[in-house]
Amino acid sequence: MRITYIFIFVFICSLGTGLAQQTPAPKQNNTISIVGATAHIGNGQVIENSILTFEEGKITAIGASGDVDPSGEIINAEGKHLYPGFIAANATLGLVEISAVRATDDEDEIGTMLPHIRSLIAYNAESKLIESMRPNGVLMGQIVPRGGRISGTSSIMQFDAWNWEDAVVKEDDALHINWPGSFSRGRWWAGEDPGIKPNEEYQQHLRGLTEFFNSSRAYLGGDRKIKNLPYLAMESVFDGDKKVFVHVDGEREIQDVIQFKKDQNLDELVIVGGYEAHKISDQLKENNISVLVTRAHSTPDNEDDDYDLPYKLAKLLHNEGVLVGLQSSGSMERMNTRNLPFYAGTTVAYGMDKEEALSLITSNVAKILGIDEFAGSLEEGKDATLFISEGDALDMRGNILDKAFIQGRELSLKSHQTELYERYKEKYESQSE
Repeated sequence: MRITYIFIFVFICSLGTGLAQQTPAPKQNNTISIVGATAHIGNGQVIENSILTFEEGKITAIGASGDVDPSGEIINAEGKHLYPGFIAANATLGLVEISAVRATDDEDEIGTMLPHIRSLIAYNAESKLIESMRPNGVLMGQIVPRGGRISGTSSIMQFDAWNWEDAVVKEDDALHINWPGSFSRGRWWAGEDPGIKPNEEYQQHLRGLTEFFNSSRAYLGGDRKIKNLPYLAMESVFDGDKKVFVHVDGEREIQDVIQFKKDQNLDELVIVGGYEAHKISDQLKENNISVLVTRAHSTPDNEDDDYDLPYKLAKLLHNEGVLVGLQSSGSMERMNTRNLPFYAGTTVAYGMDKEEALSLITSNVAKILGIDEFAGSLEEGKDATLFISEGDALDMRGNILDKAFIQGRELSLKSHQTELYERYKEKYESQSE
């Protein structure tokens, strides 16, 4: 019996080790210089044969060889490429582990107007999915709740932490609104006629949203004797401390969002999705509205759209002077977030300059999220969140990471996927001998 108990104990311990994420890296305790790499700054600049030095988690120097002297531990990256860490905007990483297991799903709460719901405290830093982002260079993300008309408040996390307190780099950065559609599709399973038809409740939904904003302002300007958490959560929106991200695709709807921004006197508003944003790009630029475009690896929504519209949408908006970033929401979005660099690579195949495409997942996204003071590019004074790749990181063939750092801490690039790769690689290599 004693042997049985010992076996069970060892099995449980080994199971916990197999399921847990790797131990987060310790703080940087020595100066490190990366020498000889082609440095892609993230803002359109490239430095050949570069030297980048960082200490205590911050970049202290970067320049071409001869302009900067290396110090501390030297990492020889000759013939390789150096990039800022990629940033996954509008992600649900850490909120859902297995979609079919309800206990692991924290992305959606019951209700309609939920500005007080915070993704921050639901974030699971030990998610296996988060661990699998890092080997592709995705090192940070904006973690966003889903559901409701107002789904809640996002926060921005780095992907090497013990818990959400360690992971957060910007707390409660934005409020997220799911804008209603002016058209609806018939739900055959509910007995409705199939096909697309006008949404007769569209104006009613808009009035409800406007009434909530107006009621929140009235409450905040009153005595507040009765605590109302949704209204209290709106204070930082009205003060301008929190951005507003509106998830919307249609041309008419985006025009209504622009008017809503003016009516509600909102300083910073971001369009998420923006499938038809290119049709009114001039209005977006005029109103200083940036766009996180729909996933590049998508098919057209309408039968008369260009077949390659999702591939070139970022370029169309960029050409008109709109600040653009990429995001990966949609079917199997958590798993597909690791493909973020390849979405940027696809925009290159459809006309985008390669360094401008890189900015779609680095400096542009950092500006849109409001973290460009410390993230998004390889510049002196910013966080040493970066990685070395053997080749072009926007190409599946070249995105092979050699080393990666978050705030100067060197990461493990192993994951469940890399372990399986090594396991089956050994199997087939032994069979071919």
